[in-house]
Amino acid sequence: MSAAKPDSEAGRWIATFLDATAAEHGTSRNTQLAYGRDLLDFADWLARRGKDLAGADRQAVEDYLVHCDAQGLSRATRARRLSSIRQLYRFAFEEGWRQDNPAQRLTGPGRAQSLPKTLTEAEVTRLIEAARQRGRNPVDQLRDTALFELLYATGFRVSELVSLPVSAVRGDPRMVLVRGKGDKERLVPLSTPARAAVADWLQHRDAEDEARRKAGHASSRFLFPGDGKDGHLTRQYFHSLVKDVAVLAGISPSRVTPHVLRHAFATHLLAHGADLRVIQTLLGHADLATTEIYTHVLEDHLRDLVLTKHPLARKTSKSG
Repeated sequence: MSAAKPDSEAGRWIATFLDATAAEHGTSRNTQLAYGRDLLDFADWLARRGKDLAGADRQAVEDYLVHCDAQGLSRATRARRLSSIRQLYRFAFEEGWRQDNPAQRLTGPGRAQSLPKTLTEAEVTRLIEAARQRGRNPVDQLRDTALFELLYATGFRVSELVSLPVSAVRGDPRMVLVRGKGDKERLVPLSTPARAAVADWLQHRDAEDEARRKAGHASSRFLFPGDGKDGHLTRQYFHSLVKDVAVLAGISPSRVTPHVLRHAFATHLLAHGADLRVIQTLLGHADLATTEIYTHVLEDHLRDLVLTKHPLARKTSKSG
């Protein structure tokens, strides 16, 4: 069989798709490279069989997945490749390049469910205290404290945190309106420590903003202004900041990321009796199944809860 390569049309499809996902969803370079490798491999496999992306049907996609399995690729890799193909064809359908998505109804191997990493309440307390001490000056310390208090109090995604408009926290609100994935809005309550940290940061941030205006610079609409092209603190900067604060708190930086703090928010709420659907709403999960993974983290706690709180459990203990 000839070692045919994807044609220029396939390359155009893939390049346009990658550019669109980067612009619309902010996918990282590593994610784009992974998508690109997956799609080029699929297009190359099709080309060797005299087919192309434009004409491939569902059977071709299924055959490709069988080929990937025969190569010994892991379940996670096969699931990612199907996801890449499905997204490409969804984009092609929306752009009018195809009249269908041949991968739409394929479920594939699925991913092995992994438990989210989290931190203890004591470790989060140490992180917040470390954030109060880190920084080159008191203003940086106020900002870092507000960042950590807000993240732990709300469970924001890091992109939601760094791009939060300053208008969202004006007037010492008890609830913050945040725009999350899919441009969906949700209300998240603010804890007393978070409100205090934000108020302290706002006082200094507004003073700096006023000084910038007097110097002829435009004021920032973000709670956490930055020098990046978007005008707010970048996700990369905050990720690095979290690592620095972890070291200062005496916690291995490999265990701490902004997403781990989001997991800690959800896990600690569940441990203190919060309803799973409430946590789903606060996190902005579209599907409750996504939130249910936190119940596995608290397996021992939930088992004890059933054994001590269930009516039948209490009757058993009394009869014993």
